[in-house]
Amino acid sequence: MSRNVAPICLFTYNRLAETKQTVEALKNNFMAAESELFVFSDGAKNKETASKVAEVRNYLKTLSGFKNIEIVFSEDNKGLANSIIHGVSQVMSKYGKVIVLEDDLVTSPNFLDFMNQALEFYKDHHKVFSISGYTMNLSSLKKDKNDYYVGYRASSWGWASWSKSWVDVDWEIKDYKDFSKSKTSNRIFKRGGSDMLRMLKNQRNSKIDSWAIRWCYHQFKKDQLTVFPTISKIVNIGFGKDATHTKFTSRFDTDLDSEHKVNFQFDQILELNPSILKEFRAKFSFIARLKDKLHL
Repeated sequence: MSRNVAPICLFTYNRLAETKQTVEALKNNFMAAESELFVFSDGAKNKETASKVAEVRNYLKTLSGFKNIEIVFSEDNKGLANSIIHGVSQVMSKYGKVIVLEDDLVTSPNFLDFMNQALEFYKDHHKVFSISGYTMNLSSLKKDKNDYYVGYRASSWGWASWSKSWVDVDWEIKDYKDFSKSKTSNRIFKRGGSDMLRMLKNQRNSKIDSWAIRWCYHQFKKDQLTVFPTISKIVNIGFGKDATHTKFTSRFDTDLDSEHKVNFQFDQILELNPSILKEFRAKFSFIARLKDKLHL
């Protein structure tokens, strides 16, 4: 019996070593040969990055191991936010769902199994906004025997969703002025982390360019949840001086799933775990962010 497998979107730029690791791990997924892969290669910002972009593109032309591969080379530099918004929208319009990766995310072999099973199980659930392949190292998860837990904040590190959570996003945040005046709305929005309010303000004032905070704001307005794996199916290898959006931090270090489990159990009745939510928020606290800045 054929499975209704979600297409994969991979967004790349100019980091050849990280892109190779990301692709090779994805090729080693148990469901890779069943999956269609759409690769979006952003254009160079300047002459200095053009050669690195060219190296990545030469590598992308050699890809194999998937049901079908389509590569989109952008002539212009869209930036990560616009690349993801346009690329995901394009694939969503045809397939109605998608699994999304960036070029610095190494997956476990059962990543696609978890994502596809969760997408199918929750496709009609009114409370589920997205599926995350990544989870942080939280103490309470070590005692949790379930395959998943739920939280208030979507993750941008290996995620999946449906058109229902994407097509009507207000990327311009037109209602920000009203939102900013509501103390109640501000407080509820911060359930996923105290950094969210600041990031949304910075996005609105063009100080950052983040598609993810705008998507999380959309999730808040819909009052929906994200499904996370109890054991992470993703590790981020993109931290460092060459990273565009992430530099140095250790608070998001996690252990990659090594169990190779391929059948996961989910529930229609979703329960939020207060201990997990508290530990999740703590990862984004002012103290945690300060320690990163001081490299403590």
